[in-house]
Amino acid sequence: MIIANSQKLKVAEVITRMDWGGSPDIVRLICKHLDPNLYDIRLIVGPSVHPTQKTKDFLEEFKDKVITVNALKRNINPINDFAALGQLRETFKREKFDIVHTHTAKAGALGRLAARKAGVPIIIHTPHGHNFYGYFGFIFSKIIIAIERHLCRFTDKIICLTQLEKKDFIKFKVASQDKLALIPQGLELDEYKDATFDKDKLKKNLGLPLNEDVVGYIGRLEPIKGLDYLIAAVKLINNNVKFLIVGDGSLRERLGQKVKALGLSEKFIFTGWRSDIAQLLFLMDLLVLPSLNEAVGISLIQAQAMGVPVVASNVGGIPEIIRDNFTGILVPPANPQALAKAIAGLLNDKQKRLGMSKEAKAWIKGKFRVEDMINRISGLYQELAGKKL
Repeated sequence: MIIANSQKLKVAEVITRMDWGGSPDIVRLICKHLDPNLYDIRLIVGPSVHPTQKTKDFLEEFKDKVITVNALKRNINPINDFAALGQLRETFKREKFDIVHTHTAKAGALGRLAARKAGVPIIIHTPHGHNFYGYFGFIFSKIIIAIERHLCRFTDKIICLTQLEKKDFIKFKVASQDKLALIPQGLELDEYKDATFDKDKLKKNLGLPLNEDVVGYIGRLEPIKGLDYLIAAVKLINNNVKFLIVGDGSLRERLGQKVKALGLSEKFIFTGWRSDIAQLLFLMDLLVLPSLNEAVGISLIQAQAMGVPVVASNVGGIPEIIRDNFTGILVPPANPQALAKAIAGLLNDKQKRLGMSKEAKAWIKGKFRVEDMINRISGLYQELAGKKL
């Protein structure tokens, strides 16, 4: 498609922070891989505290095209939020963007409102999951749905990562079918496919016994991730196994205290933020994700690419990326007994784990490619530009 006036489309990618996690990775890949001959990209972001090494390198390389809005933060704060709304509006007016593409809930709300007020022609939003249920109580969830319905009135397209996410937008009457585009996320999986490392050396560096199995969790330490139920499950597991908790978050101290109170300190190792995810996955016999709600679960995709079987909650978009009893086991959320049974069952059945490892590698092959995601996003930008510019 020919761009209007033979000019590049000027695009703003907006997110609260570029910290460790799935949504910042998607934003990084969009900024990095969209064709510079077609697009003039700016990254608009709030303060970042825990970016991965890849993100640090990208932000340094992309620094001339990064606009930092200090008031744009993930937590709700009326003073900061009002300031961020004004700063975003002024930025959009000054830069004269053709497209504003927001990512995640907070940036999606403030960014879309600011883009509307600034007269931006095309507004796109990627929720990276949703807040319709599982995160908040009944009343606040209803308020979230009402807000999203209002925002969707002037949003040209919403990009969903999974079929379930798309169905939920329709089910809760937040957006109509014609406003929804399904574009699965792309990941840089080459470093995970057929990767080999010195497992004994990795174990020694982490203080893990060489003769014990390792079950890992990779992600934020937040209530929605269901780690309380994992700890309760470990109390029921008698296997000779260590649990490696990779990541950080608001629950770090409380989870450590709970592990100690239950007499499980010898079972757990908390590593904090790490960038060597491929190496950590390599030494794991299983990966577990006990989330109460989950958009996708990037660590599950990475684990399957490496042939690591998984145990995960049957929630959100997880059933679309895990083949139950083939590449992993899905269990009901908030159920320590089911979680313990699945983990112990796989630890006790090496042949089943090996079979799942082969199935996982075959299942993931050719899926979640960065090129596919970028081509579809670019196609969406071009389609909307052809209609509105």
